[in-house]
Amino acid sequence: MGDYSSFLKSLSHKNILGINPPVFDFAFFDLWAKPLGLLYILDYLRDLGNDVSLIDCIYEGRSKPKTFGRHKTQRIRVEKPEAYRDIPRRFYHFGMTKEAFEERLSQVKRPDVILVTSGMTYWYLGVKWCIDIIKRHFPDIPLLLGGIYAQLCPDHAQTLGVDGVQTCQLNLPLRRPALDLYDNPEYGVTVTSIGCPLHCRYCASGKLWPQYSRRPTEEVIAEISFQASIPTVKDMAFYDDALLMDKERHFYPLCERLKDGFSDLRFHTPNGLHVREIDELCARYLFKVGFKTIRLSFESTDPAVQRASSDKVCNLQYVQAVKNLLKAGYSLNDIETYILVGLPGQSYESVREAILFVKSLGATAKLAEYSPIPGTPMFDECAKSFPQLRTEPLYQNNTAYCGYMTPDITQDQLQELKDLANGR
Repeated sequence: MGDYSSFLKSLSHKNILGINPPVFDFAFFDLWAKPLGLLYILDYLRDLGNDVSLIDCIYEGRSKPKTFGRHKTQRIRVEKPEAYRDIPRRFYHFGMTKEAFEERLSQVKRPDVILVTSGMTYWYLGVKWCIDIIKRHFPDIPLLLGGIYAQLCPDHAQTLGVDGVQTCQLNLPLRRPALDLYDNPEYGVTVTSIGCPLHCRYCASGKLWPQYSRRPTEEVIAEISFQASIPTVKDMAFYDDALLMDKERHFYPLCERLKDGFSDLRFHTPNGLHVREIDELCARYLFKVGFKTIRLSFESTDPAVQRASSDKVCNLQYVQAVKNLLKAGYSLNDIETYILVGLPGQSYESVREAILFVKSLGATAKLAEYSPIPGTPMFDECAKSFPQLRTEPLYQNNTAYCGYMTPDITQDQLQELKDLANGR
C-alpha cells in the first residue's frame, strides 16, 4: 500500500487497462458519473507512450436515456449481503453483466498493468466482483486499486486480492480526462479546483485531498475544449466541491471564457453550490453562461447542523440566493436544494422544518441521506454507538444507515420526509 506515483511515472510502451466497476446497491443514479481520477491517469500514461484502454462497467451498462446526456443504468436483482439481511428493500447489480464484462476482457490487448478505480466505500462489492473476474482472466498481471474506497478503507481494500492499493492522492499532473476512450460520450467532466477550504464535520473532502488548490483557467479551458471537440458531447459537469470560492478571481474569469467559446454546451454542478456566494452578479454569470442544473448546498435550518457544515450558509443567505437566481432568469423548477437527513442527533422535526422552509420559497427540496464516511469527525461519533462501521464498509451505506440504523429518525419518519420533499 502507498503512493504509486513513481511506479506509474516509470511506465512506458506498456498496455494499460483501466476499469470502472459496476455498483452493487439499493439504488444508483447517474449524476454525470465518470471515473474522473482514472481518466486523468490514463491520459497521463498515454502521454508517456503507453497504449491505454478503458472498460467502464457503468457507461457500458447504460440503458434508457434521461436528461442532459445522462442514462438510466441497467440493473439485475441480486441477493443481499448478510449486512443488509433485515433491510426490506431489493438489492441490485447496476451496470455491465458478467457475460458482457468477460467478453470485453477477451477483446482487449493483453495488459501489462490493470488499474481498477473505486467509488463509495460501501460499493466495494462491485470492486470485488471485478477483481475476481479479472484475476481469472489475467492471473499474473499486476492489478492496482485506487479511488475513494481505496483511500478511505485501505486495510479493507487490501483484503480484495489486489497487488497494490493506492492510499493517498497521486502526485501526477492533471491535463485532461481521456474522455475519447468512450464510444460516443454525451457529456464531459471537469474540475477547476481540488479539495475544499471548508471543514464540514461529515465530509471527507479534506481527507481525500488535504490541500485545497485551484487549477489555472487556461488548463481548464483546454480540458473542456478537448472534450467538447467530441461531436456527441453536449453537456459538461463540474465536479468541484468549492466552485464559487474566491469567485472574482477564479470563477468569473472562467465564465468569461466559457461564454465566449462554448455557447453550445450546457453546464451542471451536481455537487452543489455554496449558497452564500450567489449574489446578483454570480447568479447572472451562472444563467448567461449556461449552467442548467442548479443544486444548492443548504443542508438545514438547524443552527447545530449549520455549525457542523462550517457555517457556510444561514437561512437569510439562502433566501437571498434564491431571489438572485430568480432575478437572473432561472425558474423555481430549476432550483434544487440539498437537505441533509440522518446526521447523528438530528431530529425528524428539524429536517421537516428545513423542507418546509425551502418549499415556502417555491424551491425544490432534495433529501441527501447521511452516510458515515471514515476519516471524518462525525464518523467517529457514529462508530462509538455502532462499532461495526469501522470494520464493514457496507454499514456506511446511506440507505442502510440513515433508513435503518440511526436511532434518531425511524424508517416511517424518513418516508414521511421523502413524501413531503416530493410534494406528496
